[in-house]
Amino acid sequence: MEKKFIPTEHQHTRFNPLTGQWVLVSPHRMKRPWSGQEEQPERNQLPEFDPTNPLCPGVIRSSGEKTPKYESVYVFTNDFSALMEDVPLPPQNTEPLFQMGGARGTCRVMCFHPKSNKTLPTMTPKEIRNVIDAWISEFNSLGKIYTWVQIFENKGAAMGCSNPHPHCQIWACSFFPSEPLVKHERLLAYFQEHKRPLLDDYVAREVEKKERIVIENPDWLVVVPFWATWPFETMIISRNSNKRISDLTTGQINNLAVVIKELTTKYDNLFKCSFPYSMGWHGAPTGEKLKENQEHWTLHGIYYPPLLRSATVRKFMVGFELLCQSQRDLTPEQAADRLRQVDGRRHYSEVL
Repeated sequence: MEKKFIPTEHQHTRFNPLTGQWVLVSPHRMKRPWSGQEEQPERNQLPEFDPTNPLCPGVIRSSGEKTPKYESVYVFTNDFSALMEDVPLPPQNTEPLFQMGGARGTCRVMCFHPKSNKTLPTMTPKEIRNVIDAWISEFNSLGKIYTWVQIFENKGAAMGCSNPHPHCQIWACSFFPSEPLVKHERLLAYFQEHKRPLLDDYVAREVEKKERIVIENPDWLVVVPFWATWPFETMIISRNSNKRISDLTTGQINNLAVVIKELTTKYDNLFKCSFPYSMGWHGAPTGEKLKENQEHWTLHGIYYPPLLRSATVRKFMVGFELLCQSQRDLTPEQAADRLRQVDGRRHYSEVL
């Protein structure tokens, strides 16, 4: 007799309609013993002020610039930008194997809070609202000039963050980067075939199924995507057909602040640590594309956290993942259930 397929026990593949790529799911691997590298759990035991940290108020940065004594959100141009505005363009050539293209832009650093021992889950919704307002302000300013404005946060040493002060980065570029360009093309193809935005349809189906929802309110749905790659990956998806972060109303911004606090609190509470991740926002392109029809887009944020089993065991994207395709161990449904069950209201570090 043929065995019955059980998704939490048997390996299978899942399709990501946003990228056109497949993910290998191998849930039985969660039973294997772990003897690989273990991380030091991040506890965020930082002082409020570190006179040697260049992101703290009043400290001199390596560029010689002094960080002002800010009291809320502070934004400045990165002293070591990967993109700069006034640089020469490479010469044109027709050689198909050695192509180069122009790349102009700017990189900004946004400090979330003047205190180094704060993170988004330990900030108030009002403080998070200030961050979102600053995201929108920077997006509007840079989006007038550049094709793509990428807001992203690398949190924790496990995700390569070189400074523990609460901050994010905003890179604006003259070109359409590879990942969002693929997504742009996939969303457009779906819209042309179905006459509806892909992520709007996806939200509707997730609400019906209720298998992968972590948090929901009238404006936002937080899910572990059906095609998730990272163990506790989530998406925050607009339920109002917003195309860009600049489209948000006051009410939508307020609800987003609440969602970000609850989600990041759940993350920290899952393994009782300052949960590392890389996150960022994807929406319709800007610059010259502001005048184009972008009705196929739906604004969404993505969180990629590396922790797999505990505060010390992470997922490594190596070997098969680098050479073939992404692979995950626990299923998205299992991950969503664990995140749902975790308290998102009170942070584990708070004194009861």
